[in-house]
Amino acid sequence: MADGGRLLDGAPAGEAPFHRHLAQAGLDGTARWIEAEDGVRLRAVSWGRGARKGTVLLFTGRTEYAEKYGRLAGDLAALGYATLTVDWRGQGLSDRLRAERSLGHVGRFEDYQRDVRALLAHGRALGLPEPWVLLSHSMGGCIALRSLREGLDVRAAVFSAPMWGLQMTAALRPVAWSVTSVGRGFGFGHLLTPGQEAVSYLLRCDFADNTLTSDRTTFEWLRSQLAAEPELALGGPSLHWLNEALREMRRLMSGPAPKVPALALVGTEEMIVDPSRIRRRFADWPGARLVQVPAARHEVLMETPAIRSRVLSEIAAFLTQNG
Repeated sequence: MADGGRLLDGAPAGEAPFHRHLAQAGLDGTARWIEAEDGVRLRAVSWGRGARKGTVLLFTGRTEYAEKYGRLAGDLAALGYATLTVDWRGQGLSDRLRAERSLGHVGRFEDYQRDVRALLAHGRALGLPEPWVLLSHSMGGCIALRSLREGLDVRAAVFSAPMWGLQMTAALRPVAWSVTSVGRGFGFGHLLTPGQEAVSYLLRCDFADNTLTSDRTTFEWLRSQLAAEPELALGGPSLHWLNEALREMRRLMSGPAPKVPALALVGTEEMIVDPSRIRRRFADWPGARLVQVPAARHEVLMETPAIRSRVLSEIAAFLTQNG
């Protein structure tokens, strides 16, 4: 069984590697290989299968992987929920799509829905408790909104800084569209997006300048995961990925909102996704509520203890109301 190209001796059929010591969930996680309908191998991870209140489908962001959400899975288990997640194609321990392993890439953004379908089938096979609810972060929020519009059957949806738009200056936005479209059209879509690097953002930024979290302990914990297991890391996106993302975000801003109760949590110090797009999408979404989290950066689920406590309270109240 492959783990970043290494053979894992004695692993049972279907079992995938999982770094429990890095996840720090406080409960055992189970990892399995699953396969999308186009043959891409994915790693699915579940926690707390004996939960009494239901199951959280966790859609993670770009560059992320299951171990990063171990502590959150422990928090959700304390609230009575199981957690099921997947490493999206092209990241984590799932199949990478380019020979340059550090390059973030996807063929079409719709391909992530193949991963969603495989994850749902896996969750049903595991017999995870119902009802199912959705919790997504950043790029996962983009994938989640598409899934909801295509009929994903969940009781409620929570969005953490959903990627429905990227923060760019008015001058940079047309440049991003033109550069990625031209690069894609002329066969250069596999190249790294200008201004990005092949090294993971976490490993090349300082805490003082990071846009993810204001909590140093969490920042160092996330860095330590990548230092200990480099195969989990991912660098910047390809021109093709960014062009696909821009097209998908534009599509998702039009059309009716899903008929699912929704909660969005966005930090007041958000610097990655565009909060105005979130406000615009929620403006005509029945049963939707947007909460601005004071002093929080992009990772509202991985902030200081005080911020995390508030965020978890908001999520718990929302799920109790709609679960």
